[in-house]
Order: sequence, then structure tokens, then C-alpha cells
Amino acid sequence: MSSTAAKWEAILGELERRRAFGQSMGGEDKLARHAQAGKLNARQRLAALFDDGAFVEIGAFTGVLSEAGPAPAPADAFVAGFGKVDGRPVLAGAEDFTVLGGSIGTAAADKRYRLTEIAARERLPLVFMLEGAGHRPTNSHDGRTPNDLQALAALSGLVPLVCLVMGASAGHGALTAPMCDFVAMTKQAAIFAAGPPLVKAAIGEVVTKEALGGPDVHVMQSGLVHNLAEDDAAAIALARTYLSYFPGNAWDAAPVRDTGDTAPRRVDAVLDLVSPDPRIPFSMRQLVKLIADEGSVLEIQPQYGASLVTALARLGGKSVAIVANDPSVMAGAIDAAAADKAAHFLDVAGAFRIPTIFLTDNPGVMAGTASEKSGILRHAARMFAAQHRLRSPKIHVTLRKAFGFGSSIMAMNPFDKQTAAYAFPSIMLGAMPVGGVADSAKLDPETRARLEAEQAGSAYHMADGMKYDDVIDPRDLRNALLDGLALADARAKQADGPVTHRGILP
Repeated sequence: MSSTAAKWEAILGELERRRAFGQSMGGEDKLARHAQAGKLNARQRLAALFDDGAFVEIGAFTGVLSEAGPAPAPADAFVAGFGKVDGRPVLAGAEDFTVLGGSIGTAAADKRYRLTEIAARERLPLVFMLEGAGHRPTNSHDGRTPNDLQALAALSGLVPLVCLVMGASAGHGALTAPMCDFVAMTKQAAIFAAGPPLVKAAIGEVVTKEALGGPDVHVMQSGLVHNLAEDDAAAIALARTYLSYFPGNAWDAAPVRDTGDTAPRRVDAVLDLVSPDPRIPFSMRQLVKLIADEGSVLEIQPQYGASLVTALARLGGKSVAIVANDPSVMAGAIDAAAADKAAHFLDVAGAFRIPTIFLTDNPGVMAGTASEKSGILRHAARMFAAQHRLRSPKIHVTLRKAFGFGSSIMAMNPFDKQTAAYAFPSIMLGAMPVGGVADSAKLDPETRARLEAEQAGSAYHMADGMKYDDVIDPRDLRNALLDGLALADARAKQADGPVTHRGILP
């Protein structure tokens, strides 16, 4: 060994010692308890996200200076880096619960902000994995400004943002979730503004973390979380699947995949599923699976606002966003939860120029006292504005019925930047069903019969006025959608920059 190399030996030995400390996490005992609870640790979670388990760490030496202190903090309880997901670069950070409860130290806060900086500059998707207690009480008040939440607001709509809640998440860390486009949580997870001890201290309420912010709260009731996963591995697989539908950023086009089912085909089973009688319900979820490329449907928020289906899918290998009324739930009526779900989903689809397909079969927005108290008009208006602002191709199909504002918020106007507008031949349209009009207005039998006949012939009356581009055989629904996507193909492939940043509302 040369004298120069010998001088390096001690320096490099110290480098490796410090690197090993940064990778040690909370130590063997805490890691074992974490594993016994059925959870992956922070580094295992990142390895599962990236192809071949390989990622390049960022900020590996944060917390190293604390190793001799009373509260050692390897990687400052936040492991971050970048790697590839399906061959495309992605940034990610995971809170390490085995180190100081995953709390956010000053260095970790800077690291979170650093991730957003790189994501903005290099135009890369960003994934957060949450299991932590929020800001560390020992932090000073001279941390970085702006912080990661401000940076996430600035990133919104420019790169895909994904959040996985994989344990108890509180405070500042928990606020990451609503700032992201897509949020999934595991069955063991919980998320809240403040945990049970603080809730008890503040308002005297004694509550478990599950009752405060578990899946029953945020998947089923609040709508904060979009999808529920069985465990860590399932949540990470879900994140990978979600990202597969999107481009890396708002300037790129979504990837086209060979699904093995990209060719046009007639779907005879539609006639067996969908009755021409609008009073007979059917499963919209089943219809979506029939017309999409086989095995390509990922429903978003299936357990919230269930009268409306929001799903990512592929048609001819192309990514599409589907918004569809489900007549098997409240006859497809749109309530406040469904409208909010759709508005957020449409904002995301529009930001990344994913073509959006509207499948309409509803009696309008939900009526009644409870609906009005929920703010249905405001929520429905938000959905209407979201579909109007879409900068991605829009394809509308009226399947059976569309009454009142329920038609407008489902993008039924072909002259509102629609690429294509279709209808099944048996549709019924109007401000409200003829039966309701006739009863309230006490119409004579002759007038009632005339209105019913006109309503029954809505498809042809509307097509005569170019409100629809075509009236189609239900069996040709998939093919008509493929035709519409082909019409918009050039626009879907081209970047339409400069991108105007509008962001996605939580």
C-alpha cells in the first residue's frame, strides 16, 4: 500500500463507520418489534418500491452527529432517495418509526424539502411513506422556510404525488397526505391531526388511534384516504400500479402499454348487463371491466361516494380516467361525497393530460334535506368546474338517463371542448323525468303522452341538433371509445407547454 493510500484508509474507514450508523435505524430490538407487528421497516419499504430493491440514498449522514448524544437519530428518522419504478426514475422518502417514533427533526425537515426541490427541478414523481409523530418537540424554531408542505403545494399538478400511510401518522407529517394526488393506507394505519394523548389533553376525549383516524374514518367517512391496502407490501404494489398510468410529469405523455387486449372488439355482454329500462339497476363497475383492456382497471376510492365510479384503466394500451355513475347505488344519483371524489380525480387527470371518459346514467344530483345540508350544490359545482377546466381529451357517453344538473356535471355538452360525444339509442333526458313533471304540473293525459314520447326519443332529437356526434349500438361502446381516443391521439402525445400551474385542491 502506498503512503497516499494509507492516508486514505483511516478517512474511508470513518466514512464507512458513519454510513453504517446512518443505516442502523432504531437498532435490532426496535426493528424486531416492528417486524413482529407485521410491518416492513423504512428501508424495506423503499426497497420494495424500487425496481430490484435498488435506490440511491439522499441525506444518509443526517443525524450522524447525534450518535453520541442522548437521542441518537440515524438518518434523522427519515430515509430518502431515488430509484426506478418500472424503469422510470422516482423520488421517495419514508419515515422511520424505529428512530424517535419517526418524528421530524430539523435535518429530516430539510431532507423532505430537498426531495421536493429535486422533484421540481428534474420533474420526477414523489412518494412519501408515513409512520411518524410529527415535528420533534426538541426542534428549534429556525428551520427551513419555505418548508416541505409549501413546496408540495407548488409541486401539485406538475409531478405525480403519492402518499402511503403505513402506521400511526400525526401532525406535520400527516398533512403530507391531503397535499398528494393519491393516498393509500394499510389496515394497521391511522392518520390524524393530533394523536389520542393530545386529544385527551386538549378536549378531554378518550379515544383509540383506530377510532380517531383508522380506515373506517378516513377511507369510509372523511374521504381523506383513497384506497385501503391489506399490508405494507400491498400498499407499495398499489403505489407502483398507480404510477404506471401516469407520465413522469405534466410535460410528458402517459406511457402506452401492451396489455395484450388493445384491439377493437365488440362487447356482446353489454346487452346482457345493461337493460334499456333505466329503472333496472346494473353494476357500472362490471361494465367498466368489460370495455377496458383486460385486467387494466384500478378503481380509485371505491368505498367513498360509491354512486360514482372513478377508475384508471387502459383502452388500446392507453391510460384513461373513467368517471361513471353507478345505477346500482342510489340509482346513480350524485351526492356530496361522489362530487368531491370526482372533482379531485378530474383535477389529477387534467393536470397530467390523461383522457377522461364520462359514462352517464343518473337521475341528477341527490335531492332532499340531508343532501342540501351537506352542501350538494357547492360540491356539484366544484365537480362541474373541474370537468370544464379539463385540458385533457374528454369523451362523453350517455348510457340511459341524465336529468337536471346531473347531466351537466357529467360533461354532456359536446361544445365544451369534448373530443367526442355518444349516446345509446334508449336514453332519456330532461330537466326531470316526465312522471315528476306530469304529476306536479297536473298535465292532461295527451300532453303527458307526448312528453313521454319525446323523452323516449331523446337520442335522436339530440343527435339531430348535434348534441351527440353519434348514436351507437351498446355493443360498440369499447370501439367508439377507441375511435374517440384515436381522434385525440396527436394532442395526447404532444407536450402542451409551457404548463400553467393550477395545482390540485386537497
